[in-house]
Amino acid sequence: MSGLIVTNPPKAAEKDVEALAGYGVATVHEALGRTGLLGAGLRPIQQGVRVAGTAVTVLSWPGDNLMIHAAVEQCGEGDILVVTTTSPSTDGMFGELFATALQRRGVRGLVTGAGVRDTQELREMGFPVWSAAVSAQGTVKATGGSVNVPVVLGGQSVRPGDVVLADDDGVMVVPRERSGEAVEASAARTAKEEASRAAFADGQLGLDRYGLRDTLVRLGVRYQSYEEYRRDLQDRDLQDRDLLDGAGS
Repeated sequence: MSGLIVTNPPKAAEKDVEALAGYGVATVHEALGRTGLLGAGLRPIQQGVRVAGTAVTVLSWPGDNLMIHAAVEQCGEGDILVVTTTSPSTDGMFGELFATALQRRGVRGLVTGAGVRDTQELREMGFPVWSAAVSAQGTVKATGGSVNVPVVLGGQSVRPGDVVLADDDGVMVVPRERSGEAVEASAARTAKEEASRAAFADGQLGLDRYGLRDTLVRLGVRYQSYEEYRRDLQDRDLQDRDLLDGAGS
């Protein structure tokens, strides 16, 4: 497999990236119309960490981390390395030596559809990782690939310079052209959630705040006292017994 290394791709505005870092993945995902989520298969190796950065993308051969070495040179302050493979792989393609080099360059974390190892060391050094697998299985450095080209992860396209946001809930991507829109939409959603939180703390029910009682009626959901419910169950039980008796006669 031949490849390509693209240098100096455009990036989302730094101010937008920093602003998005203040919001959770769930908030931004909802604010953008439930788009951009990279699926449930990417899980953090740590807890309580949220990062946002601009993507440096890697397309590698499975079980081969040559192109991660090539990508380190293309990484800089505020980036997040995003690694995919040409076919599914769980091999431990990334460990604490890579993290040491990336941390020195100001990289904020790793997102990979493959595997990682040295997870204890990664947590101890404070380098956050979201991966599809954890595996001690080693790799080779033998096949060409690409850096800073569009890749697909979790069914979503990730381009170099897009915003990657990751926390305990998962990982999402914001197209670099929509970073400003994402900030505004997330701020509006956060304000709305804060108002709802205050209302719930004051005793209001979601059924009333969101006008869901009419929805229940429309769907045919009804209320019934426990005594009525028991009586209906007893009546149904008698009917079932009558049907069984009739079938056996």
